[in-house]
Amino acid sequence: MITSRVNGKDFHLGTENTSYILRVLESGHIVCLYYGRKIRPKDSYDSLYQSFNLQAGSSTSYSFETGHFNLDSICLEAAGYGKGDYREPSIELTLADGSRICDFLYKSHKLYEGENKLEELPCAFMNHDDVETLEILLEDSVAGVELVLAYTVYAERDVITRSAKLINKSDKSVYVEKLMSFNIDFPESDFELISLDGKWIRERHINTRKLTEGSFFIDSKKGVSSANHNPFLCIKRPSTDENQGDCYGFSLLYSGNHLGLVEVNPHSFTRIQMGINPFDFNWLLEPRKAFQSPEAVLTFSAGGLNGMSANLHSLVNNNIVNPVWQNKERPVLINNWEATYFDFDEKKLIKLAEEAVKLGIELFVLDDGWFGSRNDDHSSLGDWFEDKKKLPGGLERLSKKIHNMGLQFGLWVEPEMTNTDSELYRAHPDWVIKTPGRPASEGRHQLMLDLANPDVVEFLYETFSSLFRRIDLQYIKWDHNRNISDLYSNALPVERQKEQAHRYVLGLYSLLERLKNEFPEILFESCASGGNRYDLGMLYYMPQTWTSDDTDANERISIQYGTSVVYPPSTMGAHVSAAPSLQVLRNTPLETRFNVAAFGLLGYQLDLTKLSNFDRKAIKQQVEFYKKHRKLFQFGKFYRLSSPFESNNPMWIVVSENGGEAMLGYYQTLQKPNPGMEQLHVRGLNPDILYHLETRPQYFNIKAFGDLVNHVSPVRLKADGVIHTVVSNNYMFETEIEKIDAYGDELMYAGFRPNQQFMGSGYSEETRLMGDFGSRIYYIKAEE
Repeated sequence: MITSRVNGKDFHLGTENTSYILRVLESGHIVCLYYGRKIRPKDSYDSLYQSFNLQAGSSTSYSFETGHFNLDSICLEAAGYGKGDYREPSIELTLADGSRICDFLYKSHKLYEGENKLEELPCAFMNHDDVETLEILLEDSVAGVELVLAYTVYAERDVITRSAKLINKSDKSVYVEKLMSFNIDFPESDFELISLDGKWIRERHINTRKLTEGSFFIDSKKGVSSANHNPFLCIKRPSTDENQGDCYGFSLLYSGNHLGLVEVNPHSFTRIQMGINPFDFNWLLEPRKAFQSPEAVLTFSAGGLNGMSANLHSLVNNNIVNPVWQNKERPVLINNWEATYFDFDEKKLIKLAEEAVKLGIELFVLDDGWFGSRNDDHSSLGDWFEDKKKLPGGLERLSKKIHNMGLQFGLWVEPEMTNTDSELYRAHPDWVIKTPGRPASEGRHQLMLDLANPDVVEFLYETFSSLFRRIDLQYIKWDHNRNISDLYSNALPVERQKEQAHRYVLGLYSLLERLKNEFPEILFESCASGGNRYDLGMLYYMPQTWTSDDTDANERISIQYGTSVVYPPSTMGAHVSAAPSLQVLRNTPLETRFNVAAFGLLGYQLDLTKLSNFDRKAIKQQVEFYKKHRKLFQFGKFYRLSSPFESNNPMWIVVSENGGEAMLGYYQTLQKPNPGMEQLHVRGLNPDILYHLETRPQYFNIKAFGDLVNHVSPVRLKADGVIHTVVSNNYMFETEIEKIDAYGDELMYAGFRPNQQFMGSGYSEETRLMGDFGSRIYYIKAEE
């Protein structure tokens, strides 16, 4: 609910649990009086504003008329440059006369029901919930430029989205050098900062640091949101943890170069900004034209980091993801990539699909190598027609055969790229991003197409809309395997070259908008060398993202744990692959690989035709279990319980909307000698309900015991010998079964004691055999 008081100069933006209070000062500047836990509306919030009775030494007063008032010690919502605020500006302009000063003052405002719809950019949308928008119009009368600050309140989500728009009302062009989606200042600095950082196959690891005086920023200059720094920041109190304490989350609906900045000034004010990265950017804003920033998401939680994540997850699932796919269960898939790479033909694919059917898998995805002359990654990107040597009947025949087995069919594409060895490049060398007179830099032997060029965007639309109409498809994996370099667009004049990176993103969004609308029933999964473009902007067009190219179960725990800070399990592509892992050469148990991947969108990426009987039986039971509880795994409320960055035994849990059932994931990194007893605590249950807790049936490969198997075997087996191998490939050694009945309050507050782990000697049927990289899933269900 948005209320306006005191002659329309104070605004109280209220959600179910938060308040965001703005004021228009006598000078015309907009300030934030308060953002945090909900407070009651009242007629005046004067007590929240610091008046200026004295002038601090070395400060700059705003004007002769305003006395000691200065902009460096107030909480601005729009921060200009050159009038005494020496913190980072959120807006930078270069006017026609070369001056750079900008000072935006209140002109008017309007309130309306519904969301603020952005042209050419993704934004959160109203979905049967209580949504209101406040637009505040500011003006720099000297520059002849207006600024619109938009605040959309999603009351049920405890989320406020913000964006900014510049309108050139003058008769001269203006250069926009910087326009952040939001600026917010806090009159204190006792915070810790959380960011999600990493690199390829190591995405979104949680980093926490104490805020100190000075500036800190995360950014991307890669043309995508990047695996290095996700477009997200969080500030929290030092005592805040996953389950209690105050924290603020900030995220961006944008998929290109971004900047997230945190600054603590000498007066202990904390400033936070997010938006398009101003590095190597400007925008020529002609008379009567407007420039729109991406939308940002702001949320506050007094219930710790899990509370903040719950707000963001709720917004993603209900107000960002395409309504066609909201709460729609996703299929279990097999992807052929790690089974065949480029070396396949129709016969080999059909054999793989036949094995998938036997295991209960629902979707067959054909990955890279089906088009042009694509036998390695040196050629053919851009030549989106079938390789008839591999697929003599084309995709039509393959798709028909796959569907006749009862499987859905999906396809890998990488539309934004080309190789120099391709028909597309030979026909249109001017369509790639390349600086004239300089040799191009390659990534994965490929170049990027210039989506700032409308002709390229139209070509891609015609190519892929035709392909999607021609082939019976239920799924598309949309990849993007290199970062931008050699920035220059043949489609832009000299004075607009710094617009290219942003225009590329706008071109991509326009393409995806058309394809999303024309093919609403196709499930699109975004990918960029794994998680190099995992952001809210892409999720608006594609409801799920390939979380990481790293499918090692142990590494995935850290990756998925960090990813969950912002993004719900319903968006995380998660696959079971072969061991040893191709990314880290680590052997992890098959059951653990499933127990990690199950807390996401399950897929398999290994050669099903070469499975042992043990693996085949285990996978069949895994798929059956996942499908039975799919809605809970994909759309349950996710809580982080124990961090892989701090503990040898990370844990998480998903709980159904009504609290009637839950899945607890428990993991062990390394086996400790003679381990101690454990007490496991859960979250999210109804304290008054009686629950039944039981381990998921899973199996241990006896080959892991080595010669120790002879302590329980009725006949002596030679460790790693032929008989040992045959037995291990066929014998399903079931782990312990635990069953507990307890009320929700007991499981949450007192916890429960799992069976004793292997202590270094002795064994019984109740012994919990974990070992290195072991795991368990505990299913918790309300008693009937």
